Amino acid sequence: MPAAIPVDLSDPVVFGATAVVALLVLLMLLVLRSTARSARMAEPLLDNLDLLGRRVQQLSDGQQQLAGGLHHVSEAQAHAQSAMLTMMESRLAEVSARMAENLAGSATRTARSLGELQQRLETIDKAQANIEKLSGNVLSLQDILSNKQTRGAFGEIQLHDIVQKALPSDAYTMQATLANGRRADCLIHLPNPPGPIVIDSKFPLEAYEALRRATTPTEMAEAARLFRTAVRTHIRAIGERYILEGETADGALMFLPSEAVYAELHANFPDVVREGFAARVWIVSPTTCMATLNTMRAVLKDARMREQAGAIRRELHLLFEDVRRLGERVERLDTHFTQAQNDVREIRISSDKATRRAARLDNFDFEELAPDPAPRVAKDRS
Repeated sequence: MPAAIPVDLSDPVVFGATAVVALLVLLMLLVLRSTARSARMAEPLLDNLDLLGRRVQQLSDGQQQLAGGLHHVSEAQAHAQSAMLTMMESRLAEVSARMAENLAGSATRTARSLGELQQRLETIDKAQANIEKLSGNVLSLQDILSNKQTRGAFGEIQLHDIVQKALPSDAYTMQATLANGRRADCLIHLPNPPGPIVIDSKFPLEAYEALRRATTPTEMAEAARLFRTAVRTHIRAIGERYILEGETADGALMFLPSEAVYAELHANFPDVVREGFAARVWIVSPTTCMATLNTMRAVLKDARMREQAGAIRRELHLLFEDVRRLGERVERLDTHFTQAQNDVREIRISSDKATRRAARLDNFDFEELAPDPAPRVAKDRS
């Protein structure tokens, strides 16, 4: 065992070293004490750090789950967007097809409508041309009716057209001259009675137009007076000129070429119509004139049938004689047919006999032939 080394505390080196060691020990004790205190103080912090770590881990797990959810949501959104795009493309294609079809149909309908519109415009143009032509004709008619002579010619032409359509050509005479020198517009050849009847055309247009233009009571009264006077004058003139005893019928017809004038006369002036009846002058319009002429046609037909009754009886008598002679000739012809049938039957009998004899000779059958019966002599039926 080595020998102990003596320590001299009075030595400054030793004392300094001892002091350093003591200081180091003291520092170590202080460090250990501080460490223990720090350890005690760090325990809650470590617990919090552990809790924080666990929460951070939970957050990490939640983040991973959230990332997975976001991935699924992204995939679903992408699928939904793809499906939506597909549906939208299909819908757009369908809408485009419908729009194309609608546009094509609209174009067809538009073209058809334009064609129909063109046709209607052409029809309107034709109608416009006809209206312009009719307007010109109306103006011409107004010019004609404004003059008494041309208006009288217009009525005569209309009367001639109606008579020509209703009666045969030999049943009337236009512009016939009577024994008193008066010239009638038309003379119907009716049998006696009643005899030939005159139809005269009259057209009181000025009085009628004045009646239509009247607005005040005074003007209407004056126009009615003029219209009544004009018609009475025509009735009196026809009765005096065209009803001739022994030459014409006991009456005459006054032809009004206008249905409006005729209607006005019968609606508002019945007294004038009765005066015409009293004067044996019957007023007719184009319509009633046609009906009257058809009645005259039936009268003419009946009269002509009566006139031809004797000739018809003579023709019937001659027809009866022809039928009687035809019957006699048929009887004679039947007798000739009967005689011809008998002659043919006897000729057939002779032919049969000759045929049998020829057959015997052909077979060399020379046996005694039976004598033929005596021939019959046909009686002459002529």
